[in-house]
Amino acid sequence: MTMNIKSPLVLGLAASLLLAAAPALATSIWRPIASDKGRSIEVDTASIQREKDGKVLATGRLVLDKEIVDARSGGSYKFIQTTTRYDCSQRAGATIRRSFIKASEEVLRDEEMKDAAFMPVRSGTLDDKVLREVCRPPGSRGQAMKVAEQANAAAAALRQSNEAMIRKQLEAIKTVTGKPVSGSTKTVYARGSSPRSKAKPALEVMPEPPRPASWAYSGPGGPEHWARVQPGYSLCSEGTRQSPIDIRDGIGVDLEPIAFDYRPSHFAISDTGHGIQVRVDGNRLSLLGKNYELERIVFHRPAEERINGRSFDVGVHLEHQAFDGERLVVAVLLELGQPHPLIQTLWNYLPLEPGLEVTPPAATIDLNQLLPEQRGYHTYMGSLTTPPCSEGVIWVVLQQALQISPDQDAILARLHPHNARPLQPLQGRLIKSSRPND
Repeated sequence: MTMNIKSPLVLGLAASLLLAAAPALATSIWRPIASDKGRSIEVDTASIQREKDGKVLATGRLVLDKEIVDARSGGSYKFIQTTTRYDCSQRAGATIRRSFIKASEEVLRDEEMKDAAFMPVRSGTLDDKVLREVCRPPGSRGQAMKVAEQANAAAAALRQSNEAMIRKQLEAIKTVTGKPVSGSTKTVYARGSSPRSKAKPALEVMPEPPRPASWAYSGPGGPEHWARVQPGYSLCSEGTRQSPIDIRDGIGVDLEPIAFDYRPSHFAISDTGHGIQVRVDGNRLSLLGKNYELERIVFHRPAEERINGRSFDVGVHLEHQAFDGERLVVAVLLELGQPHPLIQTLWNYLPLEPGLEVTPPAATIDLNQLLPEQRGYHTYMGSLTTPPCSEGVIWVVLQQALQISPDQDAILARLHPHNARPLQPLQGRLIKSSRPND
């Protein structure tokens, strides 16, 4: 039986499918607050709650113009949504939850910040504009919120009605044709051809060489081939601000001290296949008035950074990220010497196989043990040292090295004898170095 494509049933179905394809209206009421190059900030005005102690709880999100690849999961996100408790009188905020959300608005990764501490908010930043919005006294905004909530409720009811109509129409089509309707197909013909004309053969195209299955530190997927592993890895060969570098000829200045807010915490350790990775919660730092949350710790052997040509046995990267997506990596250099107690604790819980993650229920680590007594550092703008080699990363390389015992180094060498990216060209970048304290 042939179905008339101009029948009211089919036309009604098409119109209903277009309505169903529209994104659902969320119950949140997002209000744009400010924008910056490549990003904007919004606040869910429906989420603002004033607590008894005078603090304010609110949910905000950073909207990125372009998706960013998440270093932890490998997926891409377009929104960073956070729930933050603000101390309006002290101009400070404590982020208690953070979600990385795909362009499709699916949650890619969700984090709960345990023991979140209040950190100062610097004037003029996007964080400051959010604080001003949520801390201003309630006025006419309350009535506007009620109107918006009523509009959202009406839109949700309309959507449910449309979905019910679509289900009825699909059942009707199934009854008429005897076949279920699951979608539509469309035949696309080459330019200059039609169903009645024979399509011209396409020009012969030489096949592209096969891409390596995944990135690695040697072989077909080694650093010189990273840009070919996936199309999104092009910066690994085309970037102009790549890391690591040989740190030399920096200008000696009085750099602002880094405010580390590290505390004893539980951890999870895994072997990703590319290196040893440690995840911890509730650790952060502040630099130039901006707060960065510690996301993960990664070990490299040998250290990827060099200082005036000098290499080090092991490098530890403490990878942080700010609310607006900006990344900051603190690099700690290790040389052979005495055993390191924190590293020994980590090694005690190494997983038996790559891909497994061990979360000791009782053991904790204090990351302050991973910081040298002298906190002078070198800093420059660089990139991630693993694919996708994203640029715009602030690098902080601590000048004083710590020690690791030969036995501890041998354990790492057995698992990952060499997982360091080669040095990258400096390309005229400025390096600043802390002056020695006299």
